Amino acid sequence: MNEFTQIWTYLAEEPLLWLTATLIAYSLGDAAFRASKKKPYVNPVLIAVMLLALVLWGTATPYQTYFEGAQFVHFMLGPATVALAAPLYGNLSKIRRSAIPMFCALLAGSTTAILSALGVTYALGIRGEVLMSIAPKSVTAPVALGISESIGGSPTLTAVLVILTGVMGAVMATPLLNLLRITDWRARGFAVGVASHGIGTARAFQVNETAGAFAGIGMGLNAMLTAVLAPLIVSLLV
Repeated sequence: MNEFTQIWTYLAEEPLLWLTATLIAYSLGDAAFRASKKKPYVNPVLIAVMLLALVLWGTATPYQTYFEGAQFVHFMLGPATVALAAPLYGNLSKIRRSAIPMFCALLAGSTTAILSALGVTYALGIRGEVLMSIAPKSVTAPVALGISESIGGSPTLTAVLVILTGVMGAVMATPLLNLLRITDWRARGFAVGVASHGIGTARAFQVNETAGAFAGIGMGLNAMLTAVLAPLIVSLLV
């Protein structure tokens, strides 16, 4: 037992340990997702988060230690967000034909996401930093963290809320849209991208390529619009 403790102490000091653990956890989640025949509720990100949480809890490893080792994943969020320009450029002709409906949907979706989050949280008696942290929950993480910090929220708490929003969107979107009988892949993808950012966009790509492309567009446009609307709404209401 002492030997195991010594080995673990040595490994825990290596920066690549937690990056490797993150990749393994996601690979296990993806394997489970494929084994379930791609059921939406078997979400690879959710499984990876649960596995990593259990490992951190079982080894009494502080989150800061984990983050120092896995921060390369965090760094890659920036290039991944910039890469959203690719589906936007590849679908310019479709976007031009749907520009007005998309703009209306974007404005409605972004405003609703902010107001509903603030309204429910405020009604539950939550104020201050926690209230501010929930406003950008539907935006991709790099942008959401910046918005949260600028309006007086906690970027760490916002990151957790962003992940929860994305996972819930990825799990619920397909059954809900099927129930509503929405068959246009452009509308389905755009709605998922606006509501549940990157995790939802990844799910949309798994379902349909057109839906994935429009989810990426919705995600990118929502990030830009929320960066403007969130501080404005917060200053007016809170």
